[in-house]
Amino acid sequence: MRSIHSFIVVLIVSFCTSLFAQQVQKPVPAINHAIIISVDGMRPDLALRANMPTLRSRMIERGAFSFWARSTEVSITLPTHTSMLTGVPPEEHGIFFNNDGPEEPVHPKVPSIFEYAKKAGYTTAMATGKSKMRVIPLPESIDYDHGPPRGSGANNLKVAETAASIIKEHRPGLLFVHFGDTDGRGHHIGWGTPEQIEAFEVTDKCLGMIFDALEEQNLLDSTVVILTADHGGRQRWHGKNDPRARHIPWIIVGPGIKAGLDLDSVREHQVNVEDTFATACTLLGIQTDKVFGQTVWEAIETQPAAEANQGEAK
Repeated sequence: MRSIHSFIVVLIVSFCTSLFAQQVQKPVPAINHAIIISVDGMRPDLALRANMPTLRSRMIERGAFSFWARSTEVSITLPTHTSMLTGVPPEEHGIFFNNDGPEEPVHPKVPSIFEYAKKAGYTTAMATGKSKMRVIPLPESIDYDHGPPRGSGANNLKVAETAASIIKEHRPGLLFVHFGDTDGRGHHIGWGTPEQIEAFEVTDKCLGMIFDALEEQNLLDSTVVILTADHGGRQRWHGKNDPRARHIPWIIVGPGIKAGLDLDSVREHQVNVEDTFATACTLLGIQTDKVFGQTVWEAIETQPAAEANQGEAK
């Protein structure tokens, strides 16, 4: 009986070790939640032109930012969002199509942040404005999926209401929020038009709803929020290697994040969309395979000795 008991104990320990094998020490111990927000089609100069008080006062002033971050070379929605959430370029994750894909689901060739988060013991959730975002995670890696039905979309206010509800009801460890109206307004009317600027301003109210939900649940002191985009655009178009499509904002705010820091004043390397994955994983203490994305250490108050030394050498 004793040998059977010992065998069972070994099995339990092995299972737990495997389950949490992906966890490593967090640079900011207070961070237990991460929210990645993508504003589809947000060209940085348009965000600055729009009246976006939440973006300015609750993110830019309190966090670190770059308005010269870079999208993938293809600069289209689904391939770039997949890079955002896997940390590798399209050539490695294999998602080049930009729709819901075939009826038989096709997913990235590499794990997404959702799979890594689940293995590390976090609950995961997504609230998205476009159904094709479901291509990115494996279904079993999402605890709370509130995207629209296949082939449809949800407006930004609905997405924000859903995201706020997820925060209040489930307090997930990882939440991905995607706002799609701004991209739609660009395609139908044009980038930089008054109508698209208005869509950005409505989106700012949606951001306020998310921060209000965090405040209501007393989660602001344990949550890091990263806001970025998949691409910008010009006229009614965006595409490969156009600088107006490739330039995107990248803003991070939360405990242990430097306040009011322009990353381009201190960072030697350009922030890339894949850095979203790497930075979120680092802050959640998730160990990953080697990826293209890099942790944006310059934004974090506490840095490993090697990173700090490199910064001093520069």
